[in-house]
Amino acid sequence: MTDATQGAEQLKNERHELFCQEYLKDLNISQAAVRAGFSERSAKQHGFDVYNREEVQERIQYLNGHRLNRVQVDADYVLQRLVEIDQMDALDIMDDSGKLLPLSEWPKIWRQYISNFESIELSDVNGAVKKIKWPDKVKNLELLGKHIAVGAFKDRLEHTGKDGGPIEHSVEAKPKLTPEELSKLTAQELSRLAINGEI
Repeated sequence: MTDATQGAEQLKNERHELFCQEYLKDLNISQAAVRAGFSERSAKQHGFDVYNREEVQERIQYLNGHRLNRVQVDADYVLQRLVEIDQMDALDIMDDSGKLLPLSEWPKIWRQYISNFESIELSDVNGAVKKIKWPDKVKNLELLGKHIAVGAFKDRLEHTGKDGGPIEHSVEAKPKLTPEELSKLTAQELSRLAINGEI
């Protein structure tokens, strides 16, 4: 089978096939096992066993790739959308006097990302008040920074030796026993030496 068709056929074991389908919903092995019919008590172990089967891995990879192709969403798409949100400018939806433009005149990007819009009619002189909930730019930047391709917030752990210098290490050579010396040792002595890494 070629790489493109590996995992294309449904698994013969119906429970394993259902596990693959359920796993893709939330990427939770235990919950996928429960939804595939394993008992809650044994779901963690059975789920892990099923998940680690080669044909299950191939099937999950195939189904996930098929789903991503169908919806055309990948890491690049997510990154592109996050950048669009970051670059949104409130002036794009206001006229020169600072009043909101009619919704039909807003750029598509604003119509897609507004999370809440309320229009309240008042009976006094000015008529209506509009309340808009903007996309959370700080949260958006955090997501941008965490994106795998950006890696802005990637934790890095560096080790150094004394005073920031290189780490010094030494290897102590163990005395080798001659075959003659080894032959004189009891099984218990050989076992102790092996456990301690001395032979």
